Amino acid sequence: MLKKRLIPKLLIKYQKLGNKIKPVLVTTSYFRNEITVGDPVSQAKIYEAQFADELIVLNIDCSLIASDDLGLRLVERIADEVFMPLTVGGGVRTIEDFQVLFERGADKISINTVMFEDITLISKSAYRYGNQCIVASIDFRTDQFGEAYVVRDRAKTDTDIKLIDWVQKVVTAGAGEILLTDVDRDGSNNGLNLPVCKMIASSVPVPVIISGGCGLAEHFVDGFQEGLAEGVAAGTFFCFRDQNLMQTRSHIRNAGVPIRMET
Repeated sequence: MLKKRLIPKLLIKYQKLGNKIKPVLVTTSYFRNEITVGDPVSQAKIYEAQFADELIVLNIDCSLIASDDLGLRLVERIADEVFMPLTVGGGVRTIEDFQVLFERGADKISINTVMFEDITLISKSAYRYGNQCIVASIDFRTDQFGEAYVVRDRAKTDTDIKLIDWVQKVVTAGAGEILLTDVDRDGSNNGLNLPVCKMIASSVPVPVIISGGCGLAEHFVDGFQEGLAEGVAAGTFFCFRDQNLMQTRSHIRNAGVPIRMET
């Protein structure tokens, strides 16, 4: 039986500290209201020490990765310091960007905005590197009737694209994994969007990771058991809760969810 995955998510922004620009770890609520947490490399090392299954690093600074030396150095530093699988996203626009990130130590590449501009990039990159390396990151909102629609540009732009239609389209194109984030639950601590997660996980043959809303260990259990997610990703929860990854993992195991416990 495949083990479920517990995945910290690091959101990266660039800030001026003294006379230097540095990448810092932030958390958000509803994709806004950014709070600076600290050094992303130090946090990544903590998560590895607490036996995270993998790590997602997303640069939300809108920098194009091809010319982002600061971001590339950060990826390289994290890859040098931690040895769990590493998914990297933010600013990916070309198949050459995939190669650059793989050379810096990324194991999987997360793409979002570029899928709207050139969905063939999914099939091209999947053909070259394998679809298991391609993570389609999709942000969404639900309307008053519970219908989920895709949003883009860090939730600044609504679309009329139904989430289920978009997910099926990117999977058909070759995406090997789906990362879903509910914008209206981001940083809320109110729990995951279980109905949407279950709908998507039941509709596609690839793993689904759900994020947005974890505030209690029970929310992770719900994501696995009710949402049928293969992975649950969280940022705010692990940065600001007293309960660390190891404690959360024990809670999940005690609920009967198959999850890795050995080091």
